Amino acid sequence: MQTFPLSLLRHFCVYCQRKLKLALIGQSLFGQEVYSNLRKEGHKIVGVFTVPDKNGQADPLALSAEKDGTPVFKFSRWRVKGKSIQEVVEAYRSVGAELNVLPFCTQFIPMDVIDFPKHGSIIYHPSILPRHRGASAINWTLIQGDKKAGFTVFWADDGLDTGPILLQQECDIKPNDTVDDLYNRFLFPEGVKAMVEAVQLIADGKAPQVPQPEEGATYEGIQKKENAQISWDQPAAALHNWIRGHDKVPGAWTIINDQVVTFYGSSLFDGSVPSGQPLAIEGATKPGLVTKNGLVLFGNDGKMLLVRNLQFEDGKMIPASKYFAAGETSAIELTEEEKKMAEDIKSIWVGILTNVPVIEDSTDFFKSGASSMHVVRMIEEIKQKYSGLQLHNEDVYMATKFADFIQMLVRRLRGEDKEEELIVDYVSKTVNNMTVKMPYQCFINGQFMDAEDGKTYDTINPTDGSIIAKVSYASVEDVDKAVAAAKDAFENGEWGKMNARERGRLMYRLADLMEKQQEELATIETIDSGAVYTLALKTHVGMSVQTFRYFAGWCDKIQGSTIPINHARPNHNLTFTKKEPIGVCAIVIPWNYPLMMLAWKSAACLAAGNTLVLKPAQVTPLTALKFAELSAEAGFPKGVINILPGSGGLVGQRLSEHPDIRKLGFTGSTPIGKQIMKRNKQKQVSAYCFLLTQGMGAVYFNKGENCIAAGRLFVEESIHDEFVKRVVEEIQKMKIGDPLDRSTDHGPQNHKAHLEKLLEYCETGVKEGATLVYGGRQVCRPGFFMEPTVFTDVEDHMYIAQEESFGPVMVISKFKDGDVEGVLQRANNTEYGLASGVFTRDINKALYVSEKLEAGTVFINTYNKTDVAAPFGGFKQSGFGKDLGEEALHEYLRTKAVTVEY
Repeated sequence: MQTFPLSLLRHFCVYCQRKLKLALIGQSLFGQEVYSNLRKEGHKIVGVFTVPDKNGQADPLALSAEKDGTPVFKFSRWRVKGKSIQEVVEAYRSVGAELNVLPFCTQFIPMDVIDFPKHGSIIYHPSILPRHRGASAINWTLIQGDKKAGFTVFWADDGLDTGPILLQQECDIKPNDTVDDLYNRFLFPEGVKAMVEAVQLIADGKAPQVPQPEEGATYEGIQKKENAQISWDQPAAALHNWIRGHDKVPGAWTIINDQVVTFYGSSLFDGSVPSGQPLAIEGATKPGLVTKNGLVLFGNDGKMLLVRNLQFEDGKMIPASKYFAAGETSAIELTEEEKKMAEDIKSIWVGILTNVPVIEDSTDFFKSGASSMHVVRMIEEIKQKYSGLQLHNEDVYMATKFADFIQMLVRRLRGEDKEEELIVDYVSKTVNNMTVKMPYQCFINGQFMDAEDGKTYDTINPTDGSIIAKVSYASVEDVDKAVAAAKDAFENGEWGKMNARERGRLMYRLADLMEKQQEELATIETIDSGAVYTLALKTHVGMSVQTFRYFAGWCDKIQGSTIPINHARPNHNLTFTKKEPIGVCAIVIPWNYPLMMLAWKSAACLAAGNTLVLKPAQVTPLTALKFAELSAEAGFPKGVINILPGSGGLVGQRLSEHPDIRKLGFTGSTPIGKQIMKRNKQKQVSAYCFLLTQGMGAVYFNKGENCIAAGRLFVEESIHDEFVKRVVEEIQKMKIGDPLDRSTDHGPQNHKAHLEKLLEYCETGVKEGATLVYGGRQVCRPGFFMEPTVFTDVEDHMYIAQEESFGPVMVISKFKDGDVEGVLQRANNTEYGLASGVFTRDINKALYVSEKLEAGTVFINTYNKTDVAAPFGGFKQSGFGKDLGEEALHEYLRTKAVTVEY
């Protein structure tokens, strides 16, 4: 029997399906995509019926069809006074369509056209019919505060959107979704697929016709500017829905200082009332506030919303934060070089606005017929010509006239349009004889901002269980924004063009700022993680500063090498390697050393020239957000560093799956590390796991919340009892209490769930027969304090021998005097291998044991002695890759081989 490749069979199966002759009636990019995808599926488009050119610009659907040679008809209307225009109908009938497909058709099509084809007509409608029949359905979905959006493909009849339903799909509406958000995220891409699916169902004779119910049916009219005025006696959520529902067209408006002002870019605003300059608004019972973030408005329920952009009657749009500064900037005189640039830009406008004979200073980009598609084209053409000039779509909307656009470009090139001072909303607390100011929002593209959906969560002080701050709970949309910002910063921004020494200079400056504010950083670390203040000052912050200084020095010392190869005689060859940054890196860090783990990973990442999106542990986000503030103060360009507090299951997972993330650096639990590895078979991942460590000493360092803590100790029989006795004596001397008290030895565990896990761990040890010598209980005081604990008589099969506590629990097992091989076998009988230690006066024995121990780090007669210049990382399930030292740089670099023949 003859066989065929699977790909060929799939191709054959597509074309053995029934295909139809279709007429497309509609316009827009959506219609263009439906058209293209139907052709790809093998359907025959026998005619495209669209609208006449506007300002000399053909509709996108017409453009595509004309390129393909498909017959295109451009009718301004199909009927007059309710009667069909016969020549139009005859032109339509001439193509012989079997089905009419109407994607976003804005014209009224007569029934003798609708019913003419064999299969009739299907229409795409952007609502879940029968709700929101009529025009502007997406807008009314938002205005009415619906929780679900969606679309319907239905069979056309002689009613208004009343025909039988063929298929429907729906999606959730997020609190700050706009019309564009819904359209771009769901209604456009899924709608295109649905139209193609509907046509194939009809072709196969499987298309349903479900009558529309009358229950829940609504009809809303077309939005008009005169009907879009804001009524202020409503709750904030209703005001927000009205503004976002009218966003772009026609725009929700109000009267300010006897002038019509239109609002764009609304979002719900949660938190305390910010400081700002009052702005009286006609009809509003309370003035708005012009703040650094925009215009804050108040509903009749006392809640707030934020509007970002304002448009005046003359069409000029400004950031709402600039309301009182509008009109203050005077025109600047152009140099000869800048005049040449203006002519270059003018030629780009001429190429786009083909209907405009002459581009003058007063020429308005949009009033001349340009659309959002042309905005993208213009920006890309300008970027190609002037690679150092960074522009965004919003820049065009803010300067629509040619003269204003040139002024904006020149100011930007001169540096006069510098980024504004960083706006930070703080949670302030007076603690440790100082006032600490803590950012609590996501840090994306150089700005602190609320999570896209406005969600927050409480971060808790483990010393007393009190709430420190409500921190933004980043969403998937926030991840996507942060990754896009990091990607743009790497590929197009100043960071990617910066020389290595300048990169190092920024890192040195950041280290200096961290050192300057070390007391504040240590205090934040203490109240957020429970670290003893003196330890936080010396290690958590001190080593972070050292790490950034160490890697700052590496920035201009990253080198490739030349490689001797056989020459291609008679020519010669030169082969060399280059070390290049990888791109956008995601970093996920744990809660035991929040700032230090951030420094260990991000410093090497940045020194190598990458950009990053970092997710701190959900329970300890505050020093990472303070670090973000310091990085902006140090001068790091926008998008290079992004910080997203929130859930590992949400933010961490999206980071691990995101196609634009080129490397993921992770420190966390083994199960999560395994999940990440499964999802990232093609992505570089460096993972370090909390280890059941072997060795002696340092069990209680940082409350045992230490990935290299000596979780299990093997002690020779001859010294075992004396060792245990002395350990207990030392524990009894330890002061347990407020970590901000300089005399405290032992602070609270990081969070409540971890304390409960430690107590269960101890209960398991007792049940399995280990001897609880000391501790094992929660300290009787407010907060999450655990008694330092000691277990003896621990056998290898016991749970506490196999799993680490990650807390202040010493697990002691005996071994026979001199039985080095036996204890090595027991020590290596684990799937982990981050760090280990050996204490002995016999240096030969120490070196032998260090050679045989299967761990990435071996301490001899010391413990916890790490240094920024020494590589740090484990074996086996303790991960792969290294932090710190020169080796860490190579984790964030890729090697390129180049061969030249000469």
